[in-house]
Amino acid sequence: MNKILLTLICCFLLSINSFGQTKQTTDINRLWFGFFNQTRFSDKWGIWADAHLRTEKKFVEEFSQAFIRVGVTRYFGDHTKLTAGYAFLNEFPAENHPTFSRYEHRPWQQIQWHTNYGKKKMMQWIRTEQRFKRKILADSSDFAPGYNFNHRIRYNIYYDVPFKKEGVVPKSFSWVFNNEIHINLGKEIVNNYFDQNRFFTGIKYQINKHDNIQLGYMNLFQQLPAGNKYRDFHVIRLFYFQNLDLRKKK
Repeated sequence: MNKILLTLICCFLLSINSFGQTKQTTDINRLWFGFFNQTRFSDKWGIWADAHLRTEKKFVEEFSQAFIRVGVTRYFGDHTKLTAGYAFLNEFPAENHPTFSRYEHRPWQQIQWHTNYGKKKMMQWIRTEQRFKRKILADSSDFAPGYNFNHRIRYNIYYDVPFKKEGVVPKSFSWVFNNEIHINLGKEIVNNYFDQNRFFTGIKYQINKHDNIQLGYMNLFQQLPAGNKYRDFHVIRLFYFQNLDLRKKK
């Protein structure tokens, strides 16, 4: 585990240097909306589902992406779980094709674990993705045969600090933050092994035992395939989380 984290950190530091190239950075403002559900049916099995909608620019102008992700989860106790599934993403407009929409198939696998420090809560995951992006003709008139493909690995750490001494309880607020780094892998990746870093901080409201809503600011810094071009996203993020436990009480 430590070797994986060290590799992710090294890739991020290398991306900052960008091999001595002159950096070109574009600033973009967006809104992100998301819904997450994790439902546990038994001591060992559950499901994962999340859906997202994102704007394109100036927070409220047009839309850029919509996607849904589903998976099957295997629980190993209450603090560790493995999930594998599939995601479908539609990007509009597609990168470098301003009048064309491109879709992506994305199988994914994840290990997720939780740690409590008194009333504070920490969650981490390592996720791998296999990204199949539909090819587009150079003139953007139609799809080209086949897909562009690459692997991506993501490491996410999330921290929850409740305002109440009782901890995370219904009708209470917490300060939350998370940071997630994305690394590209595969023969089609040449200049941007570092893909992006997402840092979020905001306020969580615990609605009831299993639902909470989070609102805050996220900075997303992304390196584009050219290697010397970057995008700096300033995002207002609103996510709704639902964690259901349908096991029969013993």
